[in-house]
Amino acid sequence: MKKDNQAKKRVCCAIYTRKSTEDGLEQEFNSLDAQRDAGEAYIASQLHEGWECLPTKYDDGGFTGGNLDRPGMQRLMADIDDGKIDCVVVYKVDRLSRSLMDFSRIMEKFDARGVAFVSVTQQFNTASSMGRLILNVLLSFAQFEREMISERTRDKIAAARRRGKWSGGMPLLGYNVIDSKLVVMSEEAERVRQIFKLYLQHNSLLQTVKETNDRGWRTKSWTTKKGTVRGGKLFEKTNLHTLLTNPTYIGQVRYRDEVHPGEHQSIVDESLFMAVQKRLRTNGRGNEISRNKHGALLRSLLRCKHCGRAMVHSTTSKSNRRYRYYVCGGAQKSGHASCPSPSIPADPIEAFVVSEIKAIASDHELIADIYEQMQSKSKARRDDLLRERDALIEFLRSYHGQLQHLAITNGPTELVADIQTRISTSERRHTELQEQIAALEAKAPRRSDIADSLARFDELWQSMKSKERCSLVELLVAGIDYDGVQGSVDIHFHSTGIATLGTAAETPESTS
Repeated sequence: MKKDNQAKKRVCCAIYTRKSTEDGLEQEFNSLDAQRDAGEAYIASQLHEGWECLPTKYDDGGFTGGNLDRPGMQRLMADIDDGKIDCVVVYKVDRLSRSLMDFSRIMEKFDARGVAFVSVTQQFNTASSMGRLILNVLLSFAQFEREMISERTRDKIAAARRRGKWSGGMPLLGYNVIDSKLVVMSEEAERVRQIFKLYLQHNSLLQTVKETNDRGWRTKSWTTKKGTVRGGKLFEKTNLHTLLTNPTYIGQVRYRDEVHPGEHQSIVDESLFMAVQKRLRTNGRGNEISRNKHGALLRSLLRCKHCGRAMVHSTTSKSNRRYRYYVCGGAQKSGHASCPSPSIPADPIEAFVVSEIKAIASDHELIADIYEQMQSKSKARRDDLLRERDALIEFLRSYHGQLQHLAITNGPTELVADIQTRISTSERRHTELQEQIAALEAKAPRRSDIADSLARFDELWQSMKSKERCSLVELLVAGIDYDGVQGSVDIHFHSTGIATLGTAAETPESTS
């Protein structure tokens, strides 16, 4: 005969606890402790069924229930796979998951391993069909609540951005976040301004990336609340483009496709910012030039003076010959009745523009204007270098003062090492600036050099391929107005572009 007090089968129970935020977790008795106490009390009430509470804690403090990427959850699932757990106990269903899809996957795994699931406050057990029904209903409401919270959060962020407030995200180079507001960091702000000017100087993202990295500049570095150091990496085309197109630097706040005035201080002049945006858009069309298989020399430069639309390069074939021409974009899209300006053959107008460029060398007034432009550009570049050098001197004084203070107060070794690294980088950059300033002063432009280099334009032109010629014309010419009714062509030159040609032509390797 069986004994009445025959031992029940042992049921190993694991208690899983979770809290979405870290608020209050530093308290001696926090939310996770309260959830575990409730679970232990419930397991103790089932002692007559052989239930035992495992000592292992499966806690996730500061983790969302919207996904399964949680350390406590991962340990729980691993122990279930190892056959250590017979039942999982939670305070409420949404502690385990707030995603219906994730919860379904969890329950499939529980069923496959023969693991029961119990919610203490909602009092149901997945061993029965009624318990499963109640579980799915509760979980649907839990997911609904999570989605409502997400919507409210998005609405709150949108409202904050529309009022010009900083609403979180990765910190920006040039600013620190203090009391949820952007505060300008003078050293970083000057660096941001220099990056914008470098892009206009080099006219290339890759060249600007190389220059910034050669100077030892890095992306914004910050430390998270958990002590993890983020950022501080080399510049690449992607993060440089993001920096150059961020309206935060001109005192604005972006939310999706909207831009609103911000409450923070701008650190980049709006005219400089807009000049960079225009250059980025122009260079973005460089990909079109690379696909310019017919060698349209005036593509993106020629405009219809009558209606202000761009002239589009097009081709046609007749008797096995291909003819190139430029046609008004408005006439091409809406018919020739929309614009009286006729199309123009490509070869004659391209030859005319090239001949006008060659004639620059004999225009003494234009050469004088170019000389003034180069002088102004050289002075602006020298002033930028001097400002950066003076700022570096101030930073070095500050760094050395911090080192002295740390030596007196026996400060942290890590902080001392960090400041010493900054001093070494700044001193190296200071030496580079001194050399660049001296080189700039030694290379002061002369009118005779400009005239000589422009006189060699024909030699430079003959050595170029079709793609290079297109790039050179775009460098020299700001725009061309074609009046098909009057039969006139007006060419507008880039003085700064001609200055660049003069500088390049002085160096033999630039023509190779």
